[in-house]
Parts: sequence; structure tokens; C-alpha cells
Amino acid sequence: MLNNYTKTEFTHEDETRPVYVRGHGPAVIVIHEIPGITPEVIRFSDWVVDAGFRVYMPELLGEAGKPLTNGYVLSSIAKLCVRREFHILASNRSSPVTVWLRALARHAHEEAGGKGVGAVGMCFSGNFALSMMMEPTMLAPVLSQPSMPFPAGAARKAALHVSPEELACVKDRCAKGAKVLGLRFKGDFMCPPEKFESLRRELGDAFEGIEIDDRHANPDSPAPKPHSVLTVDLIDRDGEPTKEAAKRVIAFFQERLKAA
Repeated sequence: MLNNYTKTEFTHEDETRPVYVRGHGPAVIVIHEIPGITPEVIRFSDWVVDAGFRVYMPELLGEAGKPLTNGYVLSSIAKLCVRREFHILASNRSSPVTVWLRALARHAHEEAGGKGVGAVGMCFSGNFALSMMMEPTMLAPVLSQPSMPFPAGAARKAALHVSPEELACVKDRCAKGAKVLGLRFKGDFMCPPEKFESLRRELGDAFEGIEIDDRHANPDSPAPKPHSVLTVDLIDRDGEPTKEAAKRVIAFFQERLKAA
């Protein structure tokens, strides 16, 4: 499934990671969920490419192209917990990897051109798209089931995994016309409703939240409970709420990155 992608590497401040690139048009950074770049993450990236964008898909965990299994998920979570670039329980600061991702956004904009860059984070990377708004070229941030900090305790359920300085920047940009899109399943305990309540309180009308009833999740998903709106829990059929959510994400990229 990655045959159509060019595997490159991107380095910033001595941190080098693989990045899979495909397409033409404004840049969109697709940041995978746990456990890694699964076939379903690639499918979503293909849809973004088909809509006229250049996708940059960094590999932060796992083995690109490997299907999701429970064992694969557990091994990726174990790595996430010990790696220094991820702060899984931090409420009021972002993970260090977001510095590298912001640099990737600058690089992608220089390479692809256009008005700016979009990004979609998923699961553990969901809030990364919010932190990336510190980079002025980030015009279309999407938070799909943002899960960090992991919801251990009431305070973390509502926390946004950004520093006060980052949140102030996001709020200032939203006051000047920026928009943020978020997606979640209503019963998702990893992305509890308190997170979207915080986003609505902090960002007001600049935040568009799509919340989908669990009964609309893919019944054949390998995941134990509905969580991954754009990937394994998506039903690839027009009219299905998850497929319509994916279409809305792509429309959001069109509005923010291509509209005159």
C-alpha cells in the first residue's frame, strides 16, 4: 500500500525520522495513531492525495504498513510510555516531538508551496495538530480522537496537552480567523467529552466538533471499542457518519488551504 509513496527522511535538531510523501498540491501532514502507519491510515492518506494535496506521513512509532492487532497496539503503547519525545500524562505542556513536527510543517510548505499547511493528528497525536499552530503556516489543524494526556484522573480528561503559551497562541490565531476541527466517538473513554468541552470553552466558535454515536462505528473493526474515526472504525460507505466525517476533514483542508 506504500508503493505509491516516496520514503524520505527529515532531520531537525539531530532528530531524524522517516516520512512517506505522495501527491501534488498544498501540504497535509497525516500523523498516525497507535500502533503506527496501518493500512487504514494509508487509505485515509490516499483519499487526501486524491483530493489534490501532497501528503507527508511521518513515522513516529511502529512498522509502516503493518495491520493493527491487539498485540501490536500493546507493544506500541509500551514504547510510547518510555520514549522521551512523548509525554503521555502531561496536561499543560506538549510532547517534545511537536517541535520536530512544526519544523516538518515549515519544510512541507517550502516544498509544496501554497497558502499554508494542514495537519491531522489521531489518538496520541491528535493534540499535536493544536501545538503545530505555533507555526504560522499551519492553517488547517484537525484533531481526530485526541487522547493525550491519557485520561488518568478528572483533570487530565479535560486537559489539552499544550502549554499555556501554546494555548495563548492558538486562541490569538482563532480570534483572528483560524479554525480547528475535531472528531470523536461519543462513548470514547480515551477521548472523553471533557476534551471537546475544553476546546469549545477555549476556542469558542473557532472550534468545530463532530461527535459520532458509537453505533455508527465499523462492526468489523479490530479495535475493542469505537475510537479511530478516520481509520479502522470508519465504514467506507457514503452516508455513513464516519465516512461523512472523513469527507468533512478533506473539505476543511479545501476551505483553509485552497479557497481564494
